[in-house]
This record gives sequence, structure tokens and C-alpha cells, in this order.
Amino acid sequence: MKLRILNILGFGLLSITANAGNPDRGGQASANQLVINGWARSSGIGWASQSSVKGIESMYMNIGGLVNTPKTDIAFARTSWLSGSGVNISSFGFAHNLGNDNAIGLSVSSIDLGEIPITTVQQPNGGLGTFSPRLTNIGLGYGRKFTERITGGVLLRVFSENASNIKAQGVAIDAGIQYKTSWKTADDTHFGVSIKNIGPDVKYSGDGISIKRLNPKDNQESTVNQRVAKYNIPALINIGGAYDIKLDKKGETDFHTLTISGNFTYNAFSLNQLTFGGEYVYKKMFMIRGGYAYEEGIMNYDTRRTASTGLMGGVTFELPFGKDGNRFALDYSYRDTRPFSGTHSIGLKMSLGGSDE
Repeated sequence: MKLRILNILGFGLLSITANAGNPDRGGQASANQLVINGWARSSGIGWASQSSVKGIESMYMNIGGLVNTPKTDIAFARTSWLSGSGVNISSFGFAHNLGNDNAIGLSVSSIDLGEIPITTVQQPNGGLGTFSPRLTNIGLGYGRKFTERITGGVLLRVFSENASNIKAQGVAIDAGIQYKTSWKTADDTHFGVSIKNIGPDVKYSGDGISIKRLNPKDNQESTVNQRVAKYNIPALINIGGAYDIKLDKKGETDFHTLTISGNFTYNAFSLNQLTFGGEYVYKKMFMIRGGYAYEEGIMNYDTRRTASTGLMGGVTFELPFGKDGNRFALDYSYRDTRPFSGTHSIGLKMSLGGSDE
């Protein structure tokens, strides 16, 4: 029965890709913060890691990996988005394995756009003070292990966009599946399918969409509300895989692992992407990773539709402490952009009561 449900979900995800990847609809979606990765570890390799990601960051990449949290994970990350733009992202996450093949998680992301001068038609140069827009995403996730090789999950995300006199709020659902199998060594091959940001359209409201008009007949001023169109949210689908290569000589140590991965992203409101990446792990204490996200026209400045050049990379230092398999990790990632000075993320993670397998 469980396998039948997974098959139906998998085929359902694949069946809706026919309408995805429409570049003509670029710029027509709202809530684009839903496709910004604020985590410092997974952002160093991009969507390529969604088939094997586990723990807290699976709540962004592929919720199917949440149940692979060893016991309890707590993480915080800070991102300087498009360095020089003044945009900063703070992310917090909590994941807990409940036992009996179940796990839950909570993620919170807040995007600060900095101080923006208030301008009007009469005072286009400002001088009226500033306002500070803020974008917030809160996700509550649930993961379950269906078999020894198949895990899945679902996440409900509530998001909001607020300025001084206008706001928008909405909800979205993510779902994902991960499957692992063995080729040369145990569980060395990973596959993943995930779907993100499925939800109703969003509509802005507030005093910011009202205008004051003077009635020429009686010279009385009145407030008129403007009609506001609804916007879609940026849905996407990921299909990918990864393979772990043991670099130690057979029968000796198990210190060196190289993971190569790839992913295909179907975007409903932008160009599709192919992401490739690799990660080298030494003793589960030092990790270095890098990746490249390709989309049509990205190699030429004149045809590129994004500030990102596609290049990304990162490092992790992870050390045990105390007893019971506790671990502490420091993560850093860099994403190359033109213009701006790249996107930098740094994160801290504490794993309590278990060790990653």
C-alpha cells in the first residue's frame, strides 16, 4: 500500500512538468523569496544535493530527507544576498527525530531589505524618512520513513511580505521523496523528487493601494481603492540523483568519500536549470563542495536572466563534542554573481544525540 501511494505521488509530480519551465512568464510570480536558499551548507552545491540532503536543510531542498535527522538538529544561518545590495537573510531551523520512522521540523527565514527612502510625486528625492520592508517564511515539516530505502515528507509554509502600508500573505505546500539503493557499496546511490511552492494565488492589500482624489464638483477629497491583480507563486519541480564514491582502498579505512550529483529543475515562471555538483568528505569532519547551475543564456552577460553566473561552492568543518554523538558544524558558501560581489552565507549547526550515517 505504501509503495502504491509513493508511485502515485511520483507519477503525479512528473505529470505536471509539461506546463513547467515557461520563460515567457518570467517576472509574473510573487513571493520570489520562496526560491532563495538561505542555508550555508546546501547553497554551496545548489539543487544538486536535493536527492541526498538530510536534516534541517531538507526543509528547503527536499522535505523527504527530514526523517534522516539523527536525533535533534538546531541550525542558524546568515546570508548577505547579492553583497552590496544591503539585503540580508536570517534563517533558523529545528529538526527532531521522533523515532518510529517519524520526524518533525520547523524553519523560519526572515529577509531584511534594509532602509528605503520614502518618496512621493511631490518629493521624488525623499526627505520624508525611510521604511523597512521585511519578508518572512515559516515552515512546519513532517517526514516519514516508508521502507528502509524510501523516505518522504510534506511541509506547510506560511509566508508574508510587509512594507509600511502594504502587505501580502499566503501559504504553500512542499512535498518530496528520496530513494537510496546500493550499487557497489551500501546505500551509495540516491534519487530524489521534490515539488515546491504549490498554493493559491497571492493578493496585496493595505493603504498603499489607495489613492486620494479631489472631486472637481465639490472640491471634496476622497480615498479610492485601486483594484489589485492576483499573483501566482513560483512553483517548481526537482528530479535528481547522487552517487557516493569511496576513495579508500578496499578493506582499509573509510575516511574519504566523493559524492557526485545532478538535478533537473522545472520552473513554472523562469528558465529550467541543470545543476551539477560534487562534495568531498574527510572523516565526516571536513567537507568541501562546489557546483554549477546552467540555464539557457547564463554564460553570456547580455542574455543572462539572473544576477547569478551559476558558479557556487562551500566548505564545512564539523567536530564531535561531549557524549552521545553530539556534533558541531561551521558552514560557509559563496555564490558568484554579476553584478554585485557575490552571495555569502555562513551557518552554525548543532546535532544532539546522534551522528550522521
